[in-house]
Amino acid sequence: MLRLPAVLLILLTGLCANATAQAAADSEKLTPATVVMHQADGAKVNLNTADAASLQQALSGIGKSKAEAIVAYRESNGPFASVDQLLEVKGIGKALLDRNRDRLSVE
Repeated sequence: MLRLPAVLLILLTGLCANATAQAAADSEKLTPATVVMHQADGAKVNLNTADAASLQQALSGIGKSKAEAIVAYRESNGPFASVDQLLEVKGIGKALLDRNRDRLSVE
């Protein structure tokens, strides 16, 4: 015969597992940046559609101000024609571009 604490433990374990699964599913719902696909999948960030938050999250060495500068450059100058054009954004140098080149696209 199960005791009440054992039954409660079983029920709580099931509830926690369900909540954890739901939280994992919710974290998969990306905001405007469904343009940022999972790096494990080899997916890339589209410089012409990604928002600042997506750029900041997906790229190495890109913080809030650089991500915002990329978006501002795109809004002022139109879409990026190539990944190398990112060098025209203030604060983006060759080393930073090279570190992220495999993560970027301009579709």
